[in-house]
Amino acid sequence: MKKQLLAIAITALAAGGAFAQANDTLAKIKASGVITEGVRESSGLSYTLGNGQYTGFHYDICANIIKDLEKAVGKKLETKYQPVTSQNRVPLVQNGTVDLECGSTTNNATRAKDVSFAVTTYVEEVRIAVKANSGITGIKDLNGKTVATTTGTTSVQTLRKNERAGGIDFKELYGKDHSDSFLLLESGRADAFVMDGSILASNIAKSKAPAEYKLVGEVLSVEPIAIMIRKDDAAFKKAVDDSIKGQIKSGELNKLWDKWFLKPIPPANVTIGLPLSDATKNAWANPNDKPMEDYAAKK
Repeated sequence: MKKQLLAIAITALAAGGAFAQANDTLAKIKASGVITEGVRESSGLSYTLGNGQYTGFHYDICANIIKDLEKAVGKKLETKYQPVTSQNRVPLVQNGTVDLECGSTTNNATRAKDVSFAVTTYVEEVRIAVKANSGITGIKDLNGKTVATTTGTTSVQTLRKNERAGGIDFKELYGKDHSDSFLLLESGRADAFVMDGSILASNIAKSKAPAEYKLVGEVLSVEPIAIMIRKDDAAFKKAVDDSIKGQIKSGELNKLWDKWFLKPIPPANVTIGLPLSDATKNAWANPNDKPMEDYAAKK
């Protein structure tokens, strides 16, 4: 009987240790020497270069975070890249596949039930992109039109909830990723593409004829974009937050913004031309992890 009780106790301790490690990312990456970064194939903030290489504004921020995490755990870490989509990014963080999700995820109350977010790195404005000759100037012109957005995002719901959308009826069309959604607009299958302004600006800048597209109408919503991490891991969140705050204080985030949004981006030397907004400046001046529900859309 004593042996049985001892065996049960040992099993319980082992299970407890495994659970603790699952919620202790610093211990996990120190033990394995590996950190897994969630990256996007197509996004305004991180995207693929092909051949397993990634780049972008959030990618560079996360590279700096990983350098700081190496100091925290006292060893060099191997970075593995896990492509994520709008549909699977939350589950992959939840189940431990991804340690840092460095795409372009909005911090909102619904997601915060399942994951945690670092302090805001960028405050996004949801906008409408159309062809320049479409005659569409805002929400009121979308009645009877087809509106594209990306599966797993909330942009169309945001559009429908906008007070100016009352009485407006439009068809929804979903792309599997942001490039696919832009292709729906480019090919004429959709009359408008509703998404984060940075994603729209990036896709327009990289298109065959950027002058043929424009952003129109009012800002539909203001959304804090942040790096996503596992829930209930206070030590890891503090380490990530401290790194971001350090990058803000040193001016590194300003340099990265200029690099990715105001200067030509190799290899095509495309300039997105997206100035730093007052909302993002304020988020950097007062680092916080407030969800989008705490932000008010501009009227």
